[in-house]
Amino acid sequence: MKQVNIHEAKTQLSRLIEEVEAGGEVIVARAGKPVAKLSPIRGKRRRRRLGLLDGKFKIPADFDAPLPDEVLAAFHGRVR
Repeated sequence: MKQVNIHEAKTQLSRLIEEVEAGGEVIVARAGKPVAKLSPIRGKRRRRRLGLLDGKFKIPADFDAPLPDEVLAAFHGRVR
C-alpha cells in the first residue's frame, strides 16, 4: 500500500486515481500521519430486471376490500 503526503496527492491526483482503478490503495498522510485512504469501489450493482415475477401469482379480486370488523377492532386495540 502506497503512502503519499497531501501536497503530492493534490498534484498527482489523476495518477493516484489510475493506480486505485487498477486495484491498488493509496494512503494520504499529513505530516507522516495517515488521514485518508483511496481505495477502489468494489462490485458493480446489477440492474434490476423489471417484471421478474410477472405471472407468478395472482392478486385476489377482493384485495382492497374493507377489512372485517373484528380485524379493524384488533388494530384499534379493541379485541372482542
